[in-house]
Amino acid sequence: MELVPVVASGDRIQDRPLADIGGKALWTKELDAWLLDNEIDFSVHSLKDVETIRPAAIAIAAILPREDVRDVLIGAASVRALPQGARVGTSAPRRAAQLLHARPDCSIVSFRGNVATRLARLAAGEADATLLALAGLNRLDQSGVGHPLDPHEWLPAPAQGAIAIECRTDDVATRALLTVIDDAPSRAATFAERALLAALGGNCHSPIAVLTQRDRGILHLRAALFSPDGSERVEGEARFAPGDDTGPQQLAADLLRRAVPAITANFTGP
Repeated sequence: MELVPVVASGDRIQDRPLADIGGKALWTKELDAWLLDNEIDFSVHSLKDVETIRPAAIAIAAILPREDVRDVLIGAASVRALPQGARVGTSAPRRAAQLLHARPDCSIVSFRGNVATRLARLAAGEADATLLALAGLNRLDQSGVGHPLDPHEWLPAPAQGAIAIECRTDDVATRALLTVIDDAPSRAATFAERALLAALGGNCHSPIAVLTQRDRGILHLRAALFSPDGSERVEGEARFAPGDDTGPQQLAADLLRRAVPAITANFTGP
């Protein structure tokens, strides 16, 4: 087996918010092209950075066991403990809106780049605090950095903590190999979250937060939508069997029906 390193556009362009320069496709387009040109046999992605609607010629063949879904706050022990008027570094609409909803006195500083880059910018005083995914810190052996936030109070991003492996849809042999490492519970939870996102018509500009838990074989999905400035919030939940997209779709319809225009303007619906 040969590993083929690819530097995605999302890594090369770090001076602007992701949503302003092409969205999640910046993390996948180079790998998609290589995959479809038979330059590589499969590609590995952070699932939260993969577009909700994928090309028919590409299949998500495996989801690895999901890591911790929580966000980590670095710079304060909790959101409540942030100093008055704190500057918080993030480029994620979900994190920005959720932070401003909880702490409207704070302000957002655009932070992009890998973990080391963001921590360096924080250390340089460009912000008072920042937010990172615990899954990424764990994979870098930096789990002791910052303070994990309670996912029941601070909802994660759709598919946060999950690694997806994609291959060509018609590559039967590779799909069979990857199926062996597919984790069914992680697939069920993340696909439910992606089904919700698809039904909402969400994109990189859409502040959406979700938490999925499994209870005696049933998925419990809780979701919140925000206006970009955090001033408006709508929340709902649904219970359904794994693999049943009806539950996420009904929850999406309910959220959009109850949301104010400042929220629905960021979602296109089904």
